[in-house]
Amino acid sequence: MGTPRFALPSLQILIDRAETVIGVVTQPDRPAGRGRHVAVPPVKELAARQELPVYQPRKAREEQFIEQVRALSPELIVVVAFGQILPRALLDIPPLGCVNVHASLLPAYRGAAPINWALINGETVTGVTIMALDEGMDTGDILLQKEVSILPDDTAAVLYDRLAESGAALLGEALEQLASGGWTRIVQDHARATYAPILKKEDGWIEWSKSARKIHNQVRGMNPWPGCFTFFRGKLLKIYHTEVLSDRTGDVPGKITAVSADGVAAATAHGTVLIKELQLEGKKKMTAGEFIKGQGIRAGEAFIDKK
Repeated sequence: MGTPRFALPSLQILIDRAETVIGVVTQPDRPAGRGRHVAVPPVKELAARQELPVYQPRKAREEQFIEQVRALSPELIVVVAFGQILPRALLDIPPLGCVNVHASLLPAYRGAAPINWALINGETVTGVTIMALDEGMDTGDILLQKEVSILPDDTAAVLYDRLAESGAALLGEALEQLASGGWTRIVQDHARATYAPILKKEDGWIEWSKSARKIHNQVRGMNPWPGCFTFFRGKLLKIYHTEVLSDRTGDVPGKITAVSADGVAAATAHGTVLIKELQLEGKKKMTAGEFIKGQGIRAGEAFIDKK
């Protein structure tokens, strides 16, 4: 059971291990993008190429769907970024239970966006967890965990792919353990739990009154979606890549302090951030050098939080 690209390596490892995949469950096809064309979930595309049966219930709680799964008699259900919390009636079907591949070191970053929030919060280490599912949100027993380093220039897009591969490899280890005698379960310390709620577009607004480090981490965590935003000359400006130049500044937050081939330097409450890739409303994404040439941007101008 999975939906986005993050789930593909885990499905592929089941195929590569010659496990008997009796069904693939994913979210329904839905309109996406500016043209609102119907998009097929990546997991469905891989399943179709492998000629695996695909099921797309509107809700996993539907009695008809639960009966379909019961009729399949699965030994084990593997869940990777499926997008819905499974009901007890579904969890009780497979005799070996339901396991989940989660992109954090639980109990840290329970929820829908663990990769993004780990970056936004400036973490240097994250990881993947294989967890026994229960009815809560990422509250089940831990079966296996593996740490993954967060590199200084990692964005959510880059870390997403690395954790997807690490999660799939760890899933393979979990299945080996299951075959050779079973899992050792570790109950989560719920008092240490932290949360990673689903991202909203407004989470991308840059507040120049924050520090350069926090703004830089926000940009990393919001790339590619929802992206980070500010205003320049009354127009929306998206910021995709940044660098922390300094942790000290004496200028007004948002003020452009320098422009060069390397980027646009902007003051924050604590430090200076260098903007390296951006996109002005109505224009294409470009490097800071291209932006400077096209807009005639100069030191002394300013970015503002809102119109």
